[in-house]
Amino acid sequence: MIIEFDPGGTVEAFEKKLKALQNNKAVKSTLVFSCDKNNFTKENIDGFLKESTKPVFGGIFPEIIYADQKYTKGTVFAGIESETDVFTIDKLSDLAANYDGQLEDKVSDDKIHKTLFVFVDGFSKRISALIDALFNYFGLDINYIGGGAGSLSFIQKPCLFTNNGLLEDAAILAFVNTDSGIGVSHGWKKISGPFKVTECDRNVIKTLDWKPAFDVYKEEVEKWSHKKFTEGNFFDIAKGFPFGILKLDAESIVRDPIRVDEDGGLVCVGELFVDSFVDILQGEKSNLINAARTAFQKSLAAYGKSNKPGSAIFIDCISRVLFLEENFSEEIKAVSENNIPLFGALSIGEIANSGKDFLEFYNKTAVVGVFKE
Repeated sequence: MIIEFDPGGTVEAFEKKLKALQNNKAVKSTLVFSCDKNNFTKENIDGFLKESTKPVFGGIFPEIIYADQKYTKGTVFAGIESETDVFTIDKLSDLAANYDGQLEDKVSDDKIHKTLFVFVDGFSKRISALIDALFNYFGLDINYIGGGAGSLSFIQKPCLFTNNGLLEDAAILAFVNTDSGIGVSHGWKKISGPFKVTECDRNVIKTLDWKPAFDVYKEEVEKWSHKKFTEGNFFDIAKGFPFGILKLDAESIVRDPIRVDEDGGLVCVGELFVDSFVDILQGEKSNLINAARTAFQKSLAAYGKSNKPGSAIFIDCISRVLFLEENFSEEIKAVSENNIPLFGALSIGEIANSGKDFLEFYNKTAVVGVFKE
């Protein structure tokens, strides 16, 4: 990959660097990670995107990573030198949307692809349904990596870069014919549970063990945190106490509660399902940093080639940053140990396959991909 970085996050630099990569004969497509504080909008960005003659894909995230630092403003561009096919999936919150049908209509299955980038609007309500459709259609014959775009304001708005401009409530699928290795780990540990999800509406847990979800969560978290929930401080406490969906013979799948709705339901990033069981988890900073290192080591093992990878992408949850605070620099160092050129996004949910076992939409999880080019 040909990696370019603009630390200022300006519209002018966006146009200049995007056009430069588009005009590079070696570049087949451009991956873009941008910060929410750049204040890119359809009005100031769409024109450049629609003028692009080669595929453009990526998203606007709370923060991004370049080399050994994270940034709250800026844009990183990666010119991909392998053949790339990009498709969009719309209506990612619509209960009536048929994602299996959209895949059949849009995606050609007569090409060989080794890696699939998947970027979604992180506040869409049917992300897990799309992930299930991808698994049903493609299985685990290819590697998946990606995540949820969006803002820490928790306001849904256009956040996905495409050749048709910025999109909202949608997903981007970018198939790239390059070798990769993917590693996933989170490091959160159970402190309470399991609790049965007895009522939920997609990404909102309404009841746990037939009791209002927030009442159950509040009692347990206040006991373990020695803090009290008050109006306005929910996320400050909850960022350290996610849910874990139980999985056989694997790390639990983390779900991040971000707010309480007017009925006492817990709004999460990503769907849950009635009759599933969840634990309440807690993190220690050293465990999360070690988990990032484990994800990096797993990606190298999955890559499995004698030659050193040409680049690495780190998709890490923004709420891990908020939890680790000044220690987050140690997490970046944990995935930078082999001096492989690194960039990434601090996301609202992460997407990856864990080896050849399963494909998931994660929260609060470290995902590392290493790539041949």
